[in-house]
Amino acid sequence: MRSASASVQPRSQAAHRHTIRVYFEDTDAGGMVYYANYLKFAERARTEMLRAAGISHAEMVAQDGLMLVVRRCTAEFHRSARLDDELEITTGVSELSGASLVLDQVIRRGSEVLVELTVTIACVTKEGRATRLPERLRQAVGPAVGGRTIAIN
Repeated sequence: MRSASASVQPRSQAAHRHTIRVYFEDTDAGGMVYYANYLKFAERARTEMLRAAGISHAEMVAQDGLMLVVRRCTAEFHRSARLDDELEITTGVSELSGASLVLDQVIRRGSEVLVELTVTIACVTKEGRATRLPERLRQAVGPAVGGRTIAIN
């Protein structure tokens, strides 16, 4: 992970951004976002990145019998968000392999970096066995690997 600064970008430099507002339900007794909720925010941003690229989780399960699951997640927490903050989650694809992809995510409040995550997503069958990513998903996110922009449908 990198140090917290305004210039931190996902390694892929992909253009997908998702904005979320912090609600009372997201905070702990001290009024700060509970750490596990950053993982929820990142999950929503990943889902929206895929949706923007034309990939629906529900369709993948129904049509292909496949699911995307988190295989690995590392997070570095720099600062806390608070009630009513508007956060931006930037998601970029840094690696794409046969059955998985690696995403870099940065959660910011304005220019301030709050959390940096690196998430490995694996493709599995309904039985939980690893399998190749569907070709349409590979085509949708493939152009975003290595600094190119994700196509928005």
